Amino acid sequence: MNIALIGLGKMGYNLALNMLDKGYEVNAFDILTENIERAQTKGVKGAKSIKELIDMTPKKRTIFLLLPAGRTVDDTIEELIDFLDEGDIIIDSGNSHYKDSMRRYKYLKQRGIEFLDCGISGGPKGALNGACLMVGGEEEVFKYCEKLFKDISVEEGVLYTGKPGTGHFVKMVHNGIEYGMMQSIAEGFEVLYKSDFDLDYEKIAHVYNHGSVVRSWLMELVESAFSKDKELDSIKGIMHSSGEGKWTVETALDLGVPAPVIALSVFMRYRSLEDDTFSGKIVAALRNEFGGHEVELKE
Repeated sequence: MNIALIGLGKMGYNLALNMLDKGYEVNAFDILTENIERAQTKGVKGAKSIKELIDMTPKKRTIFLLLPAGRTVDDTIEELIDFLDEGDIIIDSGNSHYKDSMRRYKYLKQRGIEFLDCGISGGPKGALNGACLMVGGEEEVFKYCEKLFKDISVEEGVLYTGKPGTGHFVKMVHNGIEYGMMQSIAEGFEVLYKSDFDLDYEKIAHVYNHGSVVRSWLMELVESAFSKDKELDSIKGIMHSSGEGKWTVETALDLGVPAPVIALSVFMRYRSLEDDTFSGKIVAALRNEFGGHEVELKE
């Protein structure tokens, strides 16, 4: 099976390598030439334009988008439409808002093009070694792509979530939960940090992760972060966000669902932009550990 992929950033590049490892042929395009060249050294076939990408991909085409949410996705879809045939499939695997995915499904359906919204969790390492996928869209289209999804995910790591938009909706809520979990870990370690005790945070994270109620991958990543920087002195406690926590809170308000922990964790992201905190360092370090998100270093 031949896959077309647009977007060779951290996630797209690693997903392309994952597909290659599973025996798929991957054609790819990115606006940055250096990203294409890097992927080509691994066996990806690079294209100089979207038109060239579609021309070199055999019918029936499956096109993965791994792009920043928002206008970039819409602009790319508009360019793709001119070159696609009826029955081709676009899979938006970025962190798009679920309402945008519902709108894009209807828009493309009118033009005979299929659409799936696929939330991906696991960060770049998951994209490379086996991701967790939440996929919305028409069930028949999902079934056509199901083997591909299973091949690039961990065991039991694929869920068909239902009608169009549900994949990105479920992933959005996942990220909201993630915000709250990271914030609680960060606040706990700040209490440890502010105490009068001489504590080894790496060892504490290690023991927390062996048999305790709070053991988790996030705790493993806290341990990893402290192993590299004993008190995270080299980074600022500034916590950036992709927006999905905010969308989760907005949706909770629309549905009348109280979600105070997630809401406060979002507010703490904004708070971190104004001052430097140890809890901010924890969340910044966690985001860097699992997703490769940049941290702001102290000068």
